[in-house]
Amino acid sequence: MARRSMREEIVEAALAQFHERGFNAAAVKDITDRAGVPKGSFYNHFESKEALAIVALQRYGEGLRLADLANAEGEPVARIRASFEFLCDAVVANEFTRGCLFGNFGTEIIDHSESIRAAVQQGLGLWAELLGGAIADGQKAGNIRAELDPDQAARFLIGAWEGALIQARAEKSSEPFEIFFKLTFDSLLKV
Repeated sequence: MARRSMREEIVEAALAQFHERGFNAAAVKDITDRAGVPKGSFYNHFESKEALAIVALQRYGEGLRLADLANAEGEPVARIRASFEFLCDAVVANEFTRGCLFGNFGTEIIDHSESIRAAVQQGLGLWAELLGGAIADGQKAGNIRAELDPDQAARFLIGAWEGALIQARAEKSSEPFEIFFKLTFDSLLKV
């Protein structure tokens, strides 16, 4: 059986370390120790911790299953709900100890790193684009209020989700998520 690439092991370890500890608290040595590779291997694959953080953000975004929002086979409101339920389930499964990496980096590091700020903006932008597309699909199907601007509604929902996520982590409770789901699906998007 072939050994996986050290690069992949480093990326996976970095994603876990960044998600658990944040950018500043995750030292390169912590990442390489977790990956089980020599520290020198890090610099064979990445020029800096920032460069690794950008790859980790991209990998994080891929793991969110955001492409499911664009699946034309599913009913749009159900796709939107399923997407947020997937995110909710991940937070609850981790006992409210991990937030959204986009949001975490957005509050911790973007004022100090232009490249990470751009990667966070790109990740949030893709999320908003796909969510906005699902909202527009729902409007065409007559299942979502027609007067909503899909792009603005998507950006609002992402902001509301990130806020609910912070509250849920602070309270160690699903109640903020329950409020998010109730207001989103029983009021905001409902025809």
